Amino acid sequence: MDEWRKRQRPPETSAPAPSGALPARVGVPPLPSWLVPRPRLTDRLSRGVLGPLTVVVGPVGAGKSAVAVEWAHTRSAPGPVAWVTCDGSEEQPDVFWSRVPAALREAGVDLPDLSAMPRLATVDPATGAGADGLTSVTSLEDWPLLVASVAASLAGREDPVVLVLDDFQPETGSPVALGTAALLRHAAPALRLVVVSRRDPPLHLHRYRLAGELTELRTADLAFDDRETAALLAQHGVEVPRQAVSTLRDRADGWAAGLRLAAMSMQRHPHPEKFVAQFAGDDEAVVSYLVEEVLDGQSPAMRDLLLSTSVLEHLNTELATELAGREAGAHFAALVGQNSFLQYMGNGWYRCHRMFADVLRVRLRHEAPGLVPGLHSRAASWLAEHGLLAEAVRHALAAGDWRQASRLIVHQLAIGQVLALTDARLPNELVRLTPADLRDLPGQSLDPETALVAAAAALRRGEQPACVQALELADRLLSRLPREESDRVARCRLSHAVVRMTKDRCCDPPAARAAAADVEGLFADVPRTLLADRPELKALALSIRGRAELREGGLKAAEASLTAGLKAAGAAENEALRRDCLAELALLEVVRGRFRAADELAGHAQRPPLPAGMPEDPSRAALHVVRAWVGMARLESGRARSELARAHAALRTAPDPFVAGIGSLVAQLVSAMERGTPPPPGTVEAIPDTAEWLADGLRRPVRQACAASVGAIRAHTLRRPGSDDRTAVPEHRRQDEPPPVDALSAREQDVLQRLAQMMTTEEIAAELYLSVNTVKTHLKSVYRKLAVTRRSAAVRRARELELL
Repeated sequence: MDEWRKRQRPPETSAPAPSGALPARVGVPPLPSWLVPRPRLTDRLSRGVLGPLTVVVGPVGAGKSAVAVEWAHTRSAPGPVAWVTCDGSEEQPDVFWSRVPAALREAGVDLPDLSAMPRLATVDPATGAGADGLTSVTSLEDWPLLVASVAASLAGREDPVVLVLDDFQPETGSPVALGTAALLRHAAPALRLVVVSRRDPPLHLHRYRLAGELTELRTADLAFDDRETAALLAQHGVEVPRQAVSTLRDRADGWAAGLRLAAMSMQRHPHPEKFVAQFAGDDEAVVSYLVEEVLDGQSPAMRDLLLSTSVLEHLNTELATELAGREAGAHFAALVGQNSFLQYMGNGWYRCHRMFADVLRVRLRHEAPGLVPGLHSRAASWLAEHGLLAEAVRHALAAGDWRQASRLIVHQLAIGQVLALTDARLPNELVRLTPADLRDLPGQSLDPETALVAAAAALRRGEQPACVQALELADRLLSRLPREESDRVARCRLSHAVVRMTKDRCCDPPAARAAAADVEGLFADVPRTLLADRPELKALALSIRGRAELREGGLKAAEASLTAGLKAAGAAENEALRRDCLAELALLEVVRGRFRAADELAGHAQRPPLPAGMPEDPSRAALHVVRAWVGMARLESGRARSELARAHAALRTAPDPFVAGIGSLVAQLVSAMERGTPPPPGTVEAIPDTAEWLADGLRRPVRQACAASVGAIRAHTLRRPGSDDRTAVPEHRRQDEPPPVDALSAREQDVLQRLAQMMTTEEIAAELYLSVNTVKTHLKSVYRKLAVTRRSAAVRRARELELL
């Protein structure tokens, strides 16, 4: 606040200052007793005055002048400091231009005698009164002479001088603005100007900014941080926990006056922490302060503009005009230039200071409560048309219009945002406030869109019966829509299928697969450009389709669907869908016997770690089974057993017969490895043939993966424990049995399997995404380990060892 400035103001009827005395509005004010030290800002001022121009711009009560006073008393200026407190003197050029020389002389700067300019000699710099006791009204022809004289005197100095103009708010093109700009330009390099103002001063800031000669402290810089807030509270004897300090600072948006008003109230409050939780812009002291200091001083058109746009979090010229009307909207540029409570956010958008916006909303509800729903509704329509869906939905909800909110969501195909299929989320109150029973809504609000959003919100809350009921209602309402509304019907049916797909993907995979097929069929009936902005829908459909294709035995089709789904999930920034696709791809690679690739995919799926609060995550069990088989392939039975136990626990909450079957198969192989004896020759063929969960298209790749694992187990168990001689014959092996071989690596097993399929070296390289030379290197290693020199001999030898 600006108490120190008010204390410097003499009564309006005060007599002129005695001869030789310092005028009341000239000279550095004393440090106020309530000052909160802010070295981070005074340091910036100290660096700023090394250049020609520094501006400190912020709203009323932001602590601008207090920072400048603190800096002036630190004695870190490059030269003497002359201070002028304007207090409206910018509107009286004779008063202002009498104060500037007086302030410079007070700071010890030698200036020429101005008595030769009679009009100036008769003006008292403290009151602006002439010899006749009236405010002097003179022609403007003397001001250029005075500015030129002062500028020439300053330009001739060797040491710089700092001139602070506090509360400096002249109109553009006024004698004060023009004269100050000229003084700054011609008094260089000695003059260092510091301007403290509520709005940008008309001093050609862009020129100094481009030249790198401008230092700016604005509203965001002036905002108190947590340390400064705690120091302010301590001045009032208030102690609260660190979290409460942060909450208070956040609620006040760092506004100095708001924080001090809160501290004064907390002094008298029996429970300061409870006060912090309730403190907002509707606090009586805050409302009174801002209404008196800001709102009451506005013109009727500017006041209407402020109140009408107060319902917005962010605003620009077009949106302000849409809400306030063309006449009031024409003042938006002036509002932005004159009000530091509006902070520029880039691209033409502004944000109103939080507490000031709260005060404006309080006044709007008090003065014109009937206008509020209409303002929110118009804002929702404009924002939706310009692609700002989340803000549009928030305003529709604030207007109490469920129909508008629901239509915005469904027609923009944003039902996935309600279902949390993407990081772009709609307001939380949508899910929280959407009624579970649609009979609670007015009859005119019941339409397919409202029912669909209610179904999605219920599913998000975990209320399955309410979701099913709302879906059934939406289906009935859709059947009543006229044929000419085909585009609306397509969007509603697509949203309906998306909700069903999400609802059934864990508990009813066949139903989810059917819903995914419906979704993909409806993609052709909605605008392609709109669908491109909703990758989460495609990601979910592809994930469910790929999952089904894998279990049906279509490995190549599943790989294509899951890879495309992974890309779409990345575009949607949805970690859950990304993890589902990665887990299924890892499972696919395990079935193919590519254990290294499966392990890498599983590792990617677990980064970041799986969240603990998702018991029905369908990817959890698959990932554990994959890692169990990889552990078994690496002869790490302990790791494999541990992963199988986790998979079993996950399958209890998200059953999956296919994953359970793979887990059972791995468990048998692990048991054989732990017994220390190789599985019997018929094991590989018997297990898949008796597995009802295994599709026909999967039997061959699963056999090959099992054979690779069995081969590794046999190669391991045929060696004598504790012996370094790998050619020693174990007691249980027949004398005519082939000698044991070194275990093949996972990649060598991949090459061997394709060798048995009569694939050429080039075909193997393409299949495994390897170079031809790399495949040849693996083949040489396989021949060496199997003690053969030809392909046919290698395949025959591998079959003898049950590696195929």
